[in-house]
Amino acid sequence: MSGFGPTVLRLVVGAVFLSHGVLKVSPAFGGLPETTAMLASLDFQVPHLVAAALGAVELGGGIALMLGAHTGWTAMALLLTTGVTSWKLHLPNGLFLNWSLEPGVGHGVEFDLVLAGALLCLVATGAGRLSFDRARRRMAELEAAGRARLR
Repeated sequence: MSGFGPTVLRLVVGAVFLSHGVLKVSPAFGGLPETTAMLASLDFQVPHLVAAALGAVELGGGIALMLGAHTGWTAMALLLTTGVTSWKLHLPNGLFLNWSLEPGVGHGVEFDLVLAGALLCLVATGAGRLSFDRARRRMAELEAAGRARLR
């Protein structure tokens, strides 16, 4: 059963990043113009390019995590985006989320720390069961065993 721990973690974290990516790129939720404006207010040099890259990494990374495809590399890419946005956007607001939703007060790094920890766990453990990574590894093992029998 221990192989299902990373699977559950991968599915949940993938869903979080998928939803955040959709918010950043979908016109129904403000999309790239709103993300670009937010990044410009944080003094990013080319906010439109960063917004597109951030949306693509979160959207694609969320899908890849949910499928368990290239989990280590995907988690590292998402860890990088989480680190940069946490440093630029959330760190100035301290640790805790703005639970009271006080206007003009942003969220702290609390949620980003949980995501970073989850991503590091996926880097360390791999995708777990029910993943493309596991299927690809099993196919390679079977192929290697078949070649060894032929010798």
